[in-house]
Amino acid sequence: MIERPYTAFWGEMSAFEHFVQVYEKESAFLDTLSSFVHDGLVKGEGVIAIVTLAHQHELERRLTAQNLDLSFYIDNEQLVLLDAQETIGKFMVNDWPDEEKFQTVVTDTLRRAGAKGRKVRAFGEMVALMWAQGQCAATVRLEHLWTELCRRENLPLFCAYPKSGFTQDPQDSMAHLCSLHSKTVGE
Repeated sequence: MIERPYTAFWGEMSAFEHFVQVYEKESAFLDTLSSFVHDGLVKGEGVIAIVTLAHQHELERRLTAQNLDLSFYIDNEQLVLLDAQETIGKFMVNDWPDEEKFQTVVTDTLRRAGAKGRKVRAFGEMVALMWAQGQCAATVRLEHLWTELCRRENLPLFCAYPKSGFTQDPQDSMAHLCSLHSKTVGE
């Protein structure tokens, strides 16, 4: 059996939580992400994962290794996998998150994952991509939009940033981004 190090942690999260992980090792991030998704699926929750294609493939590999029938979860829209870069393109206008477009994209996705009365949890990697592209103010705005949505929808959200993306004043930048979240998940 593959150990899922954060299973107990996910079991303790409340309806509205906005977690962040700043990671050095991609394997640590992927352990956390697969644990988050696995925990939601086995509890019967809808899970949204907005990830890069590389991370999607690795997530699928890890979940399959944990004996989950991904085609069942995907076909029933209990697991909704979205490409992070493509999703960003649906709500950004002039390098800034358009609130109305963001709400439309995310609300539609929440409705799909929450079908049949399922509780929903989400992971989003869009902020990490935007941060890496130097769109720092837009990233902070997107974090605020997510926080508002999480409160309104009672949605737990998990975000992650690679530590390597913090090049200018890394300590201050990390502290600021962590302050936008309700909890920080360690490596």
